[in-house]
Amino acid sequence: MITIALPKGRIAEETLEIFSSIFGEEFAFDSRKLVLEAHGFRFLNVRNQDVPTYVAHGAADLGVVGLDVITEQEIGVIDLLDMHLGKCKVAIGIKNEDELDWNRPDIKVATKMVNITKNYFAQKAVGVQIIKLYGSIELAPLVGLVDAIVDIVDTGATMRENGLKVAEEIMDSSAHLIANQNSFYSKKSEILALYDKIKTVIDNK
Repeated sequence: MITIALPKGRIAEETLEIFSSIFGEEFAFDSRKLVLEAHGFRFLNVRNQDVPTYVAHGAADLGVVGLDVITEQEIGVIDLLDMHLGKCKVAIGIKNEDELDWNRPDIKVATKMVNITKNYFAQKAVGVQIIKLYGSIELAPLVGLVDAIVDIVDTGATMRENGLKVAEEIMDSSAHLIANQNSFYSKKSEILALYDKIKTVIDNK
């Protein structure tokens, strides 16, 4: 049996739709259940940020999670395939009336993506002071806590509604299929067979 960790919400539903079209059977979590066993697979319904942890530690053989989460966590998993689901960007946001001044000695940034932020500013050779926040990040520049934020942007509507604009895009993100390193070798033929089926569905969309 192959165990697959899925992030709660739309990406889990869209991934299960892919499985439904591959196997011609319905795959869907019952409303409150966290485990789904069907057709030789076990699916775990977990928090988005926890998917790489389940996979890296071998509680799941495979997982589906955003590239931003994989990049941020810098955790040892094998990135198999871009699923083309949940497309978004990681971007720097600032107040509408501001400009991003790369010559400032120390830019203050609020984010929950500390590693992505730190690495991006290091590439620019710009000093950065990172303040980690878990929610309502758009508020931070408005009340003078920081100069900028780094956050996920889908349409940009949330930033615009809060008087912010995208100053610079850091990376594109979408959901990727990842594998546990040991599982990839011990269950290689099963995983690659599944990979081929998933890729065929994605390529034909």
